[in-house]
Amino acid sequence: MGDPVSPPRGAYPEPALDWDGFNRDGYLRLGRLLNGDDLSRLQARIDSIMLGEADVDYDRLMMQLDPRSGEPGDLGEQTLGFKGPSLAYRKIEGLEIDARFRSLVQHPLAAAICQRMYGEGVPVATFRSMFMNKPARGGTPLVWHQDRWAWLDRDPLVTLYTALDAATVTTGCVHVIAGSHHTLVNPADDSAFLESAHHAQHCPPEREVAVELEAGDVVVLHNWLIHRSGVNRSDTARRAFSVCYMDARTVDYLGRPHPIVFDPDGRPIPLTPAPT
Repeated sequence: MGDPVSPPRGAYPEPALDWDGFNRDGYLRLGRLLNGDDLSRLQARIDSIMLGEADVDYDRLMMQLDPRSGEPGDLGEQTLGFKGPSLAYRKIEGLEIDARFRSLVQHPLAAAICQRMYGEGVPVATFRSMFMNKPARGGTPLVWHQDRWAWLDRDPLVTLYTALDAATVTTGCVHVIAGSHHTLVNPADDSAFLESAHHAQHCPPEREVAVELEAGDVVVLHNWLIHRSGVNRSDTARRAFSVCYMDARTVDYLGRPHPIVFDPDGRPIPLTPAPT
């Protein structure tokens, strides 16, 4: 499965982060988390997974190809299993089963941030550990929404987003509405997508921020932060890895299990083998 991401020196019992800024804006740039070698290994690993060359259990990965037309209505199936070799996968979920990506999911900084968000003594699971891709001259536009799902009995609060390539306006980076995370705008929608009638009040242009990142940079996002992204107008891919962390005591009314990644003391939990 390859070498895991190199752990940083020292631990993160309480990161010296700008929590006041996070509480105000709903997001916080952490800067460069991955060094050159770790970044290169993750880039190579995800390409290997997309091409079907990786020693990973594809039957446990939720995979979706990017539509050739670029129209959201033409999205391919988002189902378990390999869809054929292609560097144009839009989403791959379940990457916590891969050793290299799991070491990033269980980074000590992530554990400390989760303890800050959910409190000490709370085990933490992932709602999704997801590769997101906007292929060169492609990608799917994603309209304004909040990351909230009605089939959970409590809302996940935090996502760590790692840029595997430079994320710019040209490559289709994430745009956010700063400070929009204090209110759930459209709870009637199961996945919290905004309707056009909400835009004037909740998405004023003067509060829109393009979250441009260098490859290897990480940003912390509150799940209720309103955000969107466009298409990639460049000749290089815009790959990213996004992990949504949740209180492991959360009940999923669809009956789906969610992998626990940190115990109540913030220690990483080994991967549970697939059922036989």
